[in-house]
Amino acid sequence: MREITPDECKSYLAAAAEQPLLLDVREPWEYQIVHLEESRLVPMRQIPAELDSLDEQQEIIVICHHGIRSRQVALFLESHGFRNVVNLRGGIDAWARHTDTSLPTY
Repeated sequence: MREITPDECKSYLAAAAEQPLLLDVREPWEYQIVHLEESRLVPMRQIPAELDSLDEQQEIIVICHHGIRSRQVALFLESHGFRNVVNLRGGIDAWARHTDTSLPTY
């Protein structure tokens, strides 16, 4: 599994010809506080039930609060045949503290 920092991710998204799926695995209340535009919320506990709705071929960048839940989900996805999965290291918290400080933190 690859990892990407928030700064690297922001640059990558700005230049990407084909946008990856930004899969946010936090809880709805966390997502309401702060999230990246175009991200899709699927709480971690719902991932097994949502596997069929995800494209194994599409690049998926997994996001959570600090990068721990997203790492677990990324490993889970890889164990189910997903080969193009990236963990956002430091999560949305690192993004809001270093990459886009206009975003709220919690």
